Amino acid sequence: MAASDDEAGTGGRERAGVQVAADGVALLDELRGAIGKYVVLPSEEALTAVTLWVAATHIQTALQHAPRLAVVSPTKGCGKSRVLDVLHETVHQPMMTVNTSPAVIFRVIGKNPPTLLVDEADTIFSPKASGDSEILRGLLNAGHQRNRPAWRISGPEHKPTPFPTFAMAAIAGIGDLPDTVMDRAVVLRMQKRKPGEKVTPFRSRYSVPELNALRDRLAAWLGPLRGRAARMVPQMPVEDRAADTWEPLVIIADLAGGHWPAQARAACLAMTRHEAVQDEQSSLKTRLLRDIHRIFAQAGNPEALATQDLVAALIQDAEAPWAEHGTKGLNAYHLSNLLRDFNISPANYRFDKGRQAKAYMRNRFLDAWARNCPDLVEAAPEPEHGTAPARMTQGKPPTAPAGTLPAGPPGSPAGPRRAL
Repeated sequence: MAASDDEAGTGGRERAGVQVAADGVALLDELRGAIGKYVVLPSEEALTAVTLWVAATHIQTALQHAPRLAVVSPTKGCGKSRVLDVLHETVHQPMMTVNTSPAVIFRVIGKNPPTLLVDEADTIFSPKASGDSEILRGLLNAGHQRNRPAWRISGPEHKPTPFPTFAMAAIAGIGDLPDTVMDRAVVLRMQKRKPGEKVTPFRSRYSVPELNALRDRLAAWLGPLRGRAARMVPQMPVEDRAADTWEPLVIIADLAGGHWPAQARAACLAMTRHEAVQDEQSSLKTRLLRDIHRIFAQAGNPEALATQDLVAALIQDAEAPWAEHGTKGLNAYHLSNLLRDFNISPANYRFDKGRQAKAYMRNRFLDAWARNCPDLVEAAPEPEHGTAPARMTQGKPPTAPAGTLPAGPPGSPAGPRRAL
């Protein structure tokens, strides 16, 4: 017996759905391979996340949240700009910017927003940046969620006007971005490539057409699925803001089917847990910077403090975690590791009376204090213009203060504290 029209229609839709899912799996696999060909990402989970993030830009109009992609690294040369190059050729309507004013961005974002690609964010959010940095930070925070417009006085009649802020954005820079931005982001912590890690050279003549073809196929696949995506409420392995941030990526994975739903949720769990550990370590490192600032101040802000003296002063603070850090308390090795991300390391220093020892130079902390403890900036001014930096043991030794901390009665600011 011939099937009825309704049965035939239902079967056709089911077969079409299977075909769409199969196409989605293959297309995401191909995109994942293309991204991994040009950049070395921190993990397989990170590669999965970037793939899904790129695809999600093509259904922005159906999403309730626009996750940020934070591409950060401890130093230059870790591949951040190459990530943006690849994103520029694969995301929906890219808008690359380095120093574009917030006013321009406000006017570009509309009902069909571009994908913002912001490079050199460390200069935008530095302590010396202009007041526009706070406006941009507010825009990035508000734009994470739909229906959070920015109101401005606009037009010849000076009327209050709402400007849309909702748009997906990838932000690259050295060091962490502001906490409020990181909290709304899928975070890629880039590192320099190992000697054995190879990538395909990115050449515009060959790479751009390949990536643009993938971009067009993504748009063709996802365009008809926007309505379905808008109705989806996927089960999430995380909660609260992390769930809001990762939901668009999981929606893409569920639309594709196959191995992608499980793979997306595994990446979500792994990367959010990693960031939770990073947040804890970041808080610890910020505490360390503050404690070191206090110790330098108590010593009269000398040019340098011997490593052994700095460690001793840290572990003598009964209210600090340093006496219990590691298995036997903080030591010189631990201190060096904790300060490495701030590009601070000890060096040989010649103190008075010819004593030479490993020491930490105060001027090496100025940038880290300004970036991570801005309330201490006035208490730790940079050297006046024209002042020569302190010299190390190469050449003639500099005149330096005593290499030991001032002594005082137990419990005094300069003396050791009794354990509570």
